[in-house]
Amino acid sequence: MDLFKVYKLWDIEPVKGLDTTLWDKDGVEYTDLYGGHAVISIGHCHPHYVKMLSDQLGKLGFYSNAVQNGLQKELARRLGPVSGYPDYSLFLCNSGAEANENAFKLASFQTGRSKILAMGKAFHGRTSGAVAATENPKIQAPFNRTDKVVFTALNDLEAVGRELETREYAAVIIEGIQGVAGIYEPTTAFLQGVRSLCDRTGTKLILDEIQSGYGRSGKFFAHQHHGIKADIISMAKGMGNGFPIGGILISPDFDAVYGMLGTTFGGNHLACTAALAVLDVLENEKLVENAARVGEYFRNAFNGPDGLDPALKEYRGTGLMIGLELKDEYIGLRDRLLFEKKFFTGAAGAGVIRLLPSLTISMETAENFVKAWKELTR
Repeated sequence: MDLFKVYKLWDIEPVKGLDTTLWDKDGVEYTDLYGGHAVISIGHCHPHYVKMLSDQLGKLGFYSNAVQNGLQKELARRLGPVSGYPDYSLFLCNSGAEANENAFKLASFQTGRSKILAMGKAFHGRTSGAVAATENPKIQAPFNRTDKVVFTALNDLEAVGRELETREYAAVIIEGIQGVAGIYEPTTAFLQGVRSLCDRTGTKLILDEIQSGYGRSGKFFAHQHHGIKADIISMAKGMGNGFPIGGILISPDFDAVYGMLGTTFGGNHLACTAALAVLDVLENEKLVENAARVGEYFRNAFNGPDGLDPALKEYRGTGLMIGLELKDEYIGLRDRLLFEKKFFTGAAGAGVIRLLPSLTISMETAENFVKAWKELTR
């Protein structure tokens, strides 16, 4: 048997990691500024994380949601104040796509409506409802295509208003920062306007913070830069530092009914332990503040006194969620950074390099990347 070949792979096999450093099977050392799609939030193999997971594995790795699990309750208790949503409830699942599926279902249950409004260029996952709300026909099978999802352009408040005034939508879903699209941010005026429209039309506001949440933007959730609250917030990637876990935070306005949501593996003992370890490190090492600080360094480094870096068309992003849009003559720079300078980065198409490093990234590592960048582009 062979693997089902749906991934385009570099011929590099990492076998060991520590913080922002990776080593491949040949012993070559790399600096990781991508964290496996923003998943690695507290660095590879953080000792506190490793110890907590190892200890829990020696006790109990899994049991079903038919019994009490104090780790789930502890995670909810801890998440409340650190997330800024202490009065909300927590539902745990396994991934970001599953979090969004449950958000859609919950909004539809509560409102009795069947449609979802999503943003152009959105990415919300690869399960059925999530991929239907993702504006990328290449990943939508005929089964996923539906008239229940409508797209409007990000930051087009007038278009959103026209749709929501029909009172047909259970929810509107917006990414705190669009990641896969190439790092595009909703404006404060747009998010505040959508919040008002949702309130007036009885529509639920879902903020997809799967990639932009958990401190990456310099606040716990990216939408908190804009002075609004969502009805449902979906989370995943950085939540478990590589251990599969997702969840939604749910407004107290929602009514819980036994059986309306469910999961086999969601909120298992190891997943909750991973999430608790992440919160420990985020708080103890002040990583949200570090994300803001190092993110500001990157912004200044690529927007110097002489203007925008000469290799760039545009610098986008907040904190440690950064999009570097390349001029045409620098297409291919991502491969050069990897193979010549040993820096892992991400991409959004051929023209945008994405930086999504661990929130533990040091200023020295950031400076080393900027130095390598200039050596390749000057």
